[in-house]
Amino acid sequence: MKIGVIGSGTMGNGIAHAFASSGYKVLLHDINQEFLEKGMSTIKKNLNRFFDKQKITKEDIDLTLNNISTTTSLDDMKDRELIIEAATENFDIKSLIFTQLDKITSDECILASNTSSISINKIADSTNRASKVIGMHFMNPVPIMKLVEIIKTNQTSEKTVKTVRNISISLDKQPVECLDSPGFISNRVLMPMINEAIYALMEGVATKESIDEIMKLGMSHPMGPLRLADLIGLDVCLSIMNVLKDGFNGNSKYNPCPLLVELCKENKLGRKTGEGFYKY
Repeated sequence: MKIGVIGSGTMGNGIAHAFASSGYKVLLHDINQEFLEKGMSTIKKNLNRFFDKQKITKEDIDLTLNNISTTTSLDDMKDRELIIEAATENFDIKSLIFTQLDKITSDECILASNTSSISINKIADSTNRASKVIGMHFMNPVPIMKLVEIIKTNQTSEKTVKTVRNISISLDKQPVECLDSPGFISNRVLMPMINEAIYALMEGVATKESIDEIMKLGMSHPMGPLRLADLIGLDVCLSIMNVLKDGFNGNSKYNPCPLLVELCKENKLGRKTGEGFYKY
């Protein structure tokens, strides 16, 4: 099966890496060559990291890289059989991409979104193939994390669900299904927890280190909520909180913490900018 991935950022290059290392031919798209080169550089670094840990061989690295080609033209996606969109977490951008892909690709092509919170039903409305639109939400870092959250629309066919489920398993992932709802399951539960941790920090209840250690040691979380927010990107966390608030009719329990809003305004977005709750 020929795979397309839209967006070469953190999630997109991770998705391309996962598919290519499992033997799929992947076409990775972004809006300019500089973004693509950065994405490919990240894939190479991650592969070398796995090699240093003796998890893969040099042959595995070569195979993975040979399975990935890049393009800045969306028209090149016309022969793909499954396309996963991992563009900016913005509905208007995603809607435009899906409208274009719907016109470019064959009627049999499955269009999936890696969105972390935006309605898959709304995205599907941008196409004339709602039965072949689905959410395929990978976790970060994609090459390591096992979960793929499969989100069905009101019209997603069982054939589409089965195909995406089987493909996820072929990547050595574990697909788990849910229905379309704001934040789905993963971020509907995770983001309010992160937001509450930010409130605790803002109110001076504990230091950032203490908050993270308590959640790691007491709840067996591999990473504390504030370090996790830095990994995800504070702008992404804020975007998801706003989606939750809008999706649940302005319910105040989804109000983003003012400290989160402030850090985003200061462009302290976490690891990707070198500073968030921690410095990197």
